[in-house]
Amino acid sequence: MLKAEYKTRGLVPQDVIEAVSFDKPELKEGQVLLEMLAAPINPSDVLTLTGQYGILPPLPAIGGNEGVAKVIEHGPNVSSPDIGQTVLIPMGIGSWSTHIVADAKVLVSLPNGVDPIQLSMITINPPTASLMLSEFVDLQKGDWVIQNAANSGVGSYLIKLAKLRGIKTVNVVRRESLIKPLLAAGADVVLVDGIVDGLSLAKRVKAATDSAAIKLGIDAVGGSATDRLGGTLAEGATLVNYGAMSGEPCSLAPTVIIFKDITVRGFWLAKWFRTSTPEQQKGVFATIIGLIATGKLSAPIHATYSVKDIKQAVTIAASGQRNGKVVIVKE
Repeated sequence: MLKAEYKTRGLVPQDVIEAVSFDKPELKEGQVLLEMLAAPINPSDVLTLTGQYGILPPLPAIGGNEGVAKVIEHGPNVSSPDIGQTVLIPMGIGSWSTHIVADAKVLVSLPNGVDPIQLSMITINPPTASLMLSEFVDLQKGDWVIQNAANSGVGSYLIKLAKLRGIKTVNVVRRESLIKPLLAAGADVVLVDGIVDGLSLAKRVKAATDSAAIKLGIDAVGGSATDRLGGTLAEGATLVNYGAMSGEPCSLAPTVIIFKDITVRGFWLAKWFRTSTPEQQKGVFATIIGLIATGKLSAPIHATYSVKDIKQAVTIAASGQRNGKVVIVKE
């Protein structure tokens, strides 16, 4: 049994985490033993290792904040979920571990027989993409949305969810090699950020969309990328920031704020969990699980690693040169 543990935090995330062996735990009343099937590495996980995320667990801690597992042993007075049942790993418990002890009563059962790698990512990126498409602007079929970091986990889900809802997407990326994969995944327009062939992003977006009024911008980068995104938006549009991949504060020109009357909002899924009702949460997740189970929603996978290779996995996940999600899987 191995767990990916960190006792300190530092600017180089792979340096603070390591695979540590542990003995099979003794189950107490109401507990079950889970065998991890798949657990992704999200940007928030990397920021937690560096100490830059909004919520930091006490140290020492086990990495990972979401994933799926199967029940392999019942503790005293436990009869469900059944042995072999696929379940969500409770958030915050540390998912980068070959085996996990959890309270049976809090476990959420998932459909058996569905790809565990795709199921492992349902609690963070898909609801983030879905809610940003629905919570800020009343989008109708045929409306346009623009996002940067379009090849990210959230970005890839947003492309597919928008397509299912009849919403068109402009997708901004950092390198040309990402254009064809995103078009193949359902993106309507894919453009490289910045000035290309002497033309600004705003001018190229205007040409590519036939001067469509873009009502919603979704920013994961911050810095000057926020300003370039703002320059593409229609008057009265909303710009939502949910990340800072550049490590810089969001920048937005006064001319965009004043003359376009742009509304700037922030989105943090943890806050939505705190303020939404159980019914709202169940509704969002039921929809996502159904789409994944039927093959209508998926995310690209860059690579999979076992817990013993956690340092290499985190190194790749923290780099900007990957095309999809890095996922920890059982051996």
